[in-house]
Amino acid sequence: MRDFLRRYVLHNLGLKLISLALGVGLWLAVARDPMAEVAVNVPIEFHSMPANLEISAENIPTAQIRLRGPERIVHQLRSSDVYVGIDLGNLKPGERTFDLTDHQIHRPAGLEVVQVVPSQVHFEFDERLVREVPVRPRVVGNFASGYQIGQVLTDPALVTIVGPKKHVEAVETATTDPVDVSGTLDRVTVSRHAYVSDPLIQVSDPGPVRITVIMEKYPANNGH
Repeated sequence: MRDFLRRYVLHNLGLKLISLALGVGLWLAVARDPMAEVAVNVPIEFHSMPANLEISAENIPTAQIRLRGPERIVHQLRSSDVYVGIDLGNLKPGERTFDLTDHQIHRPAGLEVVQVVPSQVHFEFDERLVREVPVRPRVVGNFASGYQIGQVLTDPALVTIVGPKKHVEAVETATTDPVDVSGTLDRVTVSRHAYVSDPLIQVSDPGPVRITVIMEKYPANNGH
């Protein structure tokens, strides 16, 4: 009996006690940290996008990700810890649909992806186009009696716009914030920003445009 105790019970007793303590500790940790689920709305990030392409969409959708994992990790989760990454390397112009799968969901270790809504996203990609368009100031106001607009000068006369090719090609002019010439008898010079109403198009040099509006009298009637 003593040999049995010495060989199978007391042999390496310290290591056996440590193993037992670790096992009990692990069981307690698991028992105290039940599983939990959480849903987070996260951005969709585009990686390796070709420099000559533009996304032809006003709004980039977000995705709702349902995650499951230990309650301790779920409670520590921040929205910035999770995002969807889509690789756009070697992409060509046209329409593309992307599956939002587990492999594209970046999240902390220990969390499992339960559901992704939507499961797919659809985008149209177009070539990036840069071109110049004339500035057409928006002149408003109640003109002085007997006066009309004689000339409108802009400096610069052209602005550069950039965006998806189809959208840029459809733009004829850039407009400005209103220039009020109410009661002006001679001329007025103001600075206004030029813009294009299409939200997918940017004015590459958003500095103010100097606008001069010159008023003139109506021509006198002949014979009077």
